[in-house]
Amino acid sequence: MHEHRHHGVESAIGIFPQLVLALPFLITLFLYIFAVFVSNRKYKNWPIYRTVYWALGVLLAIISVSGPLAERAHGDFVIHMLGHLFLGMLAPLFMALAAPMTLFLRSLEVQSARKITKILQKGLFRVLTDPIVASLLNVGGLWVLYTTNLYTLMHESMTLHVLIHFHVFLAGYVFTISIIYIDPIPHRTSYLYRSIVLLVALAAHGILSKYIYANPPMGVSQLQAEQGGKLMYYGGDAIDIVLIFILCLQWYKSSRPKIATKSGAYSI
Repeated sequence: MHEHRHHGVESAIGIFPQLVLALPFLITLFLYIFAVFVSNRKYKNWPIYRTVYWALGVLLAIISVSGPLAERAHGDFVIHMLGHLFLGMLAPLFMALAAPMTLFLRSLEVQSARKITKILQKGLFRVLTDPIVASLLNVGGLWVLYTTNLYTLMHESMTLHVLIHFHVFLAGYVFTISIIYIDPIPHRTSYLYRSIVLLVALAAHGILSKYIYANPPMGVSQLQAEQGGKLMYYGGDAIDIVLIFILCLQWYKSSRPKIATKSGAYSI
């Protein structure tokens, strides 16, 4: 299959959709910093490294949805896959490590924080943050994107372009917080359960990258598919190693004797 640029690219990568995608991330950055100031007036100072995590996550997300990299991604599948790693895996990981919900609850009055906590404990949030459901939304969504004509349609429709990018990020974020618990979570599952689901999800992600390598999406050349598939496979593994390390560290901390934890617990 010969490589070609997608029809309607201009309409899909104009300034407006880039602004629509980038603006929410910019807003969350300002809100996060504002919440830090509010929280610091009530409690001990919020850790600087968590603010740095949030800023890095926002930066990676914005780079992937607007600017030169986002524009090149429409004609270069390898760059597109780099954007996928930034938006769907690395940015969610950094932003999860920033503990935004904990910061948000700290910045509220006690009664308001309790009301928000009760809302988060309702059925919908518990279902969405179950590792299996989160995996289906995350990895399953990628299978649908790259094994159907949805990838081509995404380049022809501004609406699809925006919705798919938001889905990639949100699904990646929900998946990350369903595996590693940095913030309060509505329904906590066991480490064994999360580990099994994580391994299955990583296998499905790896198989998809190999499928792309051998079966290029419509409009993508064989060479681009091979390079993009390799980037998805090895780049995804590199990020997943960090996720596995954090999960194992949390598991170890929770299982070691309580006496051994008195001398200052390590915080991710």
